[in-house]
Formats: sequence, C-alpha cells, structure tokens
Amino acid sequence: MISRITIGLFVAAFVLSLGAVGSVPQSTATAAEMQSIMSEGGRIYDKWYKVVGEDAPKKAHPAYPADKKYAKKPKSNWRCKECHGWDYMGKDGAYASGKHSTGIKGINGMAGADPVKVVALLKDDTHRLGDLMEDEDLAKVALFVAQGQTDMGNYIDAASKSVKGGDAAKGAAYYNTICANCHGRDGTMPKDMGKSLGAQMGNPWEVMHKIVNGQPDEKMPSLRAFGMQPVLDIMAHIATLPKKTK
Repeated sequence: MISRITIGLFVAAFVLSLGAVGSVPQSTATAAEMQSIMSEGGRIYDKWYKVVGEDAPKKAHPAYPADKKYAKKPKSNWRCKECHGWDYMGKDGAYASGKHSTGIKGINGMAGADPVKVVALLKDDTHRLGDLMEDEDLAKVALFVAQGQTDMGNYIDAASKSVKGGDAAKGAAYYNTICANCHGRDGTMPKDMGKSLGAQMGNPWEVMHKIVNGQPDEKMPSLRAFGMQPVLDIMAHIATLPKKTK
C-alpha cells in the first residue's frame, strides 16, 4: 500500500487524466507543478541518491549482471539510467552494445502507465528501491516514467548522433544567457565536469536528458517547461563547441 504519496502528486495526475477526456479543465497551476515534478523525477532517474540526499549503496545492485563492466561499482549500477539508458530504451537503444550494455529492457514500455503501478515496480524484488527512498520520491520518478519521458528518436539521429531540427544560431543565444555562466562560453567549465560539453555531444541522449530535467544536486535548471525546440537549438550550438578542454 502506498501511504505517503500525497502532496498532490497523484491528485495532479488524476486531474490531468480527467482533463484529457474533457471531464474537468486542466489548470495552469497543476500543469506547471507536473512539469516540476517530472523534472525532479528525471533527476532521480539519473542519480537518485544525490537527489534524495542519501549515500550511494555500498553493494552492487542484485539485478545488475555480474559479468558486466560496472558490476563492482554500486555508485553506477544502482542508477536507473545505467540499466535503462539515457534514451530510456535499454537493450533496444544506445545501450544495445558497448560498455554500458546490460541486456536489460528500457522504461519506454511504461510510458503512459499508471504511476501507482510504476511505484510498485520500483519497490519490487528486482528494483529494491522501496527501502532507500521515501514514497514521495518514488512517486516523482514514477510520474517521470509514466508521463515525462522524451521520445528521443524524434530528435536524435542514432547513426550520426546528431540533433534533428536544431538551430545553432538561436541555440547560441539561449546558451550564452542560460548556460554560459556555469559552463563558460566555450563549454569547458566547471573543470570537474570531466570533459567539455562539446565532447559530451558524443552521447547526445545524456545531454538531452540533463537539459530537459537538470543535473542532480546542482543548480543547473530544467528546461522541460520551455518545450523541445530550445533544447534542440542549445544542443545544436553545443555541437559546435570545442571537444577538448584547455
């Protein structure tokens, strides 16, 4: 039984579902709160322990394949994205091969599902997150899974890893006013980022997920509420930035 999923999370979902069939109007306030909740759910999907303020597990996730690259790295193999992918397609997407390949299916099949059922899955013997997160946080990631996934195949060409429909010139204006204060005009900041934003476009699915939802435990904003065009424009600009840090 889900006892602590309140704060309007599923009330909001219920109101939206009714609005979809014309029973009640969808309020602007409710829609705005849903955007916020789904963004936080996306950050939990990325690195939940950073978002909820818990230490990373010390032992490997029991569902993570023991013969795969990150089997001995609990900080990685407990992250939702590590099995299900940045594109949410798991073994059928970008993680079909390579060092992140696990053979585990994605979450894309749960798009449109009842969030309550998603919470139940998160608590089951496979995922085992029920004792590690509050129900409120489970509800947020469930709402992201059920209603907040981006169909990245519409926006990213998998073969070339290039963004479809982005305007780099517009993206430069967005980037320089929203992103450059932390990342620098050339995308090489902060230094602990590991590699420049230009180099990170080698994994455009991760970049898109983070622009849409924000970065866990950082001040990076979520652009979810602005729609996908600014996201595509920013990514088109990032693709023009230096690949190497100075």
